[in-house]
Amino acid sequence: MNFARFSVLTFDCYGTLIDWESGILAALRAVLAPRGISRTDDDLLGLFAEIEAPLQTGPFRPYREVLDLAMTALCRRLDFEPRAEEATALSRSLPTWRPFPDTVLALRRLASRFDLGIISNVDDDLFAGSAAQLGVDFRWIVTAQQVGSYKPAPANFHWALERIGRPREQILHCAQSLFHDVATAQALGLATVWVNRRHGKIGGGATPPSAAVPDLEVPDLATLAALAVP
Repeated sequence: MNFARFSVLTFDCYGTLIDWESGILAALRAVLAPRGISRTDDDLLGLFAEIEAPLQTGPFRPYREVLDLAMTALCRRLDFEPRAEEATALSRSLPTWRPFPDTVLALRRLASRFDLGIISNVDDDLFAGSAAQLGVDFRWIVTAQQVGSYKPAPANFHWALERIGRPREQILHCAQSLFHDVATAQALGLATVWVNRRHGKIGGGATPPSAAVPDLEVPDLATLAALAVP
């Protein structure tokens, strides 16, 4: 990939910059373990993906509500009714989810060469907690709350493209989810990088499957930064 053609890198946040699978699993296990419920990581992440995606279609609801509904539905799938504090375990914990170990240094390296943006399926206030941990200032932050829809809907990318205001040929979108990000970004004429945080693992984890093929695949953000800013 010729990185010299790009002036802007846009990122998905959760799963790409923030280790959302670890965050999801920690929140789920904090509720399930006291009840003696044990499931594998893949089982729990697959169940979350199956439940969450349909909640992001139809009339828009804030992501905090999506997470609370997803947690409630997941508990019911496991044959119990969650208490109020259990139903909000995911949404309360999200702002504390940690970046991947390579994220902060890689973002700083990339910011020395490119303008950076976020396109994320999240509420503004939830992202604020994550932004404080990421260590860079993003020139553009586009959330699902601002747009009123969730990726993979094209509207989220159209909104971001209008705000960025540069030719699509200068924009490179980088994300872990083929389903939420890569497929739609490519359909809109954007170059894409698949930051395959699940390399070496089987299945899609917390994201639904997709047949999208990115322009470039890297195993982590440090690899992308080394390629883009030698």
